[in-house]
Amino acid sequence: MKKVPVGISGRHLHVTQEHLEILFGKDYKLNVLKDLSQPGQYAAVEKVDVVSPEGKLLAGVRILGPVRPASQVEISKSDAIRFKFVAPVRSSGDVKGSGPATLIGPKGQVEISEGVIIADRHIHFSLDEAKEYGVADRQIVSLRVGGIKAGILDNVLCRVHANFRLDCHLDTDDGSAFMLNTGDEVELVKSYTINA
Repeated sequence: MKKVPVGISGRHLHVTQEHLEILFGKDYKLNVLKDLSQPGQYAAVEKVDVVSPEGKLLAGVRILGPVRPASQVEISKSDAIRFKFVAPVRSSGDVKGSGPATLIGPKGQVEISEGVIIADRHIHFSLDEAKEYGVADRQIVSLRVGGIKAGILDNVLCRVHANFRLDCHLDTDDGSAFMLNTGDEVELVKSYTINA
């Protein structure tokens, strides 16, 4: 069986340059806190507060860089329930018709009419890694998790790109349910049809 490293992703957000400047000031640039598993991606020093339509405050949510074409907030189902957000399960960047929120920074605030999502389970592959593992972009696979909370994770999306590096991204709910930590490994066990 092929092994895949796991990264557990906590709540975070991505912002456009326009929204970044409203939140932090004109011509503002994100400051790198640490690099992430995918080349060119990083956790920024900057954090903002995110408020649900019902006024529940999710404080100190970290921004991930670089800036994006559309702002989005990625939370867990547990967050959505506790803080009263509407958050469908989506791939990153697929925000059409997703939940609204208010972003509050030190210099201003932004109302987004859509952009709050629960990120789907997904694995990043480089082109060579995809060949090695026998998967294609948008293919749906399953993963076997060992240990005391062993089980199968279904509906895991394969994302293939020349700039990607092998890493499975799960949210904190999945990580907790299977007692997985960043750096653990799971097995690629089953593949299905490729999404249209």
